[in-house]
Amino acid sequence: MPSDERREATAPAIEPRGGCLCGDIRYRIVGPPLVTSFCHCRSCRLATGAPAAAWVILRDGDLVIDQGAPALYRSSPDVERTFCGRCGTSLTYRRADRSGSIDIHTATLDDPDAFPPVREIWLEDKIAWMATNDRCTPYPRGSAD
Repeated sequence: MPSDERREATAPAIEPRGGCLCGDIRYRIVGPPLVTSFCHCRSCRLATGAPAAAWVILRDGDLVIDQGAPALYRSSPDVERTFCGRCGTSLTYRRADRSGSIDIHTATLDDPDAFPPVREIWLEDKIAWMATNDRCTPYPRGSAD
């Protein structure tokens, strides 16, 4: 990944926190993000009901669930997504071929402005009326492609 996509590898001064709409699930981030993304893939759009999804990608163990237990949905054979079983808020994404990391929806953070996306992925799936973000590194597919 290009060097402009990496965040400073230092732990946040204050542990960012977030949760679901109803408040049953609460979490905190205890380490720096690996990267932040804005995804246009159809799977993310269907999982969120939104035209795109913003993600903070973390190392396993850097996302701590402090309250509640997210429900799990296997959206494809190698992908697990979690959500609040009460209110339905989409929370995380994990791929089997990308072990060691977990993605958390940026919009579920109490302060989502603290984690702006630095890359925009799956632009080939973007809804035509969605604008692209000129501040992000663009990728037609996933950033690994």
